[in-house]
Amino acid sequence: MKRLSFPVQIVIGLAAGLIVGLCSKTLGIYMQDVGDAFTRLIEMAIIPLIFPLIVLGVAQMRSLRRLGRIAGKAILYFEVVTTVILLVAVIIGNVIPVGADFPLPHTSTAALHGFAQGIDFQQFLLNIIPDNVFASFVNGDLLPIVFFSLFLGLAMAAAGETVQPLYDVLSALSTAMFKVIEYVVRFTPIGVFGFIAYDVAEYGWGSLRSMAEFVLIAYVGMLVVMLVILPVTARLFGVRYWTLIRYIWDLIALAFVTRSSEVVLAPLTKRLEQFGAHNSIVSFVLPVGYSFNLDGATVYEAIAVLFLSHVYHLHLSLGQQFETIGLLMILTKGLAGVPGAAIVVLIATAKAIGLPLEGISLLVGVDFIVDMARTAVNVVGNSLASVVIAKSERLFQPQEETPRPLPVEAQGRV
Repeated sequence: MKRLSFPVQIVIGLAAGLIVGLCSKTLGIYMQDVGDAFTRLIEMAIIPLIFPLIVLGVAQMRSLRRLGRIAGKAILYFEVVTTVILLVAVIIGNVIPVGADFPLPHTSTAALHGFAQGIDFQQFLLNIIPDNVFASFVNGDLLPIVFFSLFLGLAMAAAGETVQPLYDVLSALSTAMFKVIEYVVRFTPIGVFGFIAYDVAEYGWGSLRSMAEFVLIAYVGMLVVMLVILPVTARLFGVRYWTLIRYIWDLIALAFVTRSSEVVLAPLTKRLEQFGAHNSIVSFVLPVGYSFNLDGATVYEAIAVLFLSHVYHLHLSLGQQFETIGLLMILTKGLAGVPGAAIVVLIATAKAIGLPLEGISLLVGVDFIVDMARTAVNVVGNSLASVVIAKSERLFQPQEETPRPLPVEAQGRV
């Protein structure tokens, strides 16, 4: 295997997973543990890496005013871009009446068992402030850790030279954790094998065939975001979009296959710094964007709502569609940390506008297919956001040449 390039290894893992999933459902189901083991390896290193990166990044900002300015820019950027994406997704869902000819389903809500029926925003906002920061570390709650890291970074900036030993410790920890990530990423082909084998065995292709129209339109919406909206946004801010895509293409592919943004969070942070964005910006904007800037999820929610309205012949007036857009703008900002987040938001939206919950059960069966593109678009959107904010702060030094992206930061072959 050492003689094979990393992309070839991933293709082999993907092909092997397809074969196992199609040939043996029982064995394919068992392979879920292989994929979960790889995910746990990644999750093991995320918090120990993100924590020192955010603390050091904020400490380098040296002022609360600068932090507030960057946070304000990031939130404004997130809101404007996701609003444009929502509007475009609604236009696509109206121009192509997805679901209009779909036979009225006879389904139940059994597939929704285990999903929360809504989002408590008051509790969500309150939970950002950790009552026990050590519990947040234990539970892997990213937003409370980010909140604590901001305060610790500001305190270190104010304390100056007296906390230099702590600065050195956190810097050494981040360096060590990047090396840990480098080791973990070597298991990616095995993880891809487990993910694909399980998905194919568990869901098969029957549900995909019956919902092919919805899946196709959802992918069209994702492509519009990737090929039109984000490139135009990048051009407005002077970012070389396609150079950025070439720089992180392997991480986009990894997020697509594993359906997990968290898997690529650590290597993506390092890659964007190598691309030219200052680490003080990337280490702050990227984790926050993972919670508040989910471009792929935004497209999915809008098209899914219109699909269900067409299936059940529920005509939504232009005013109701704008109300739905406003609701989705709020709900999609609360996805972080919610199990089955996309489905949860869809349930909350459906209840608010009177759509039958039974229809959402249709979408659960093909969610794993749509989730691949949804995750990849989320990764690209947040990568662009980090570079845009870095340029706006004049903390972006573009690379003269774009090196070939590597699966691990210091290894060309594994």
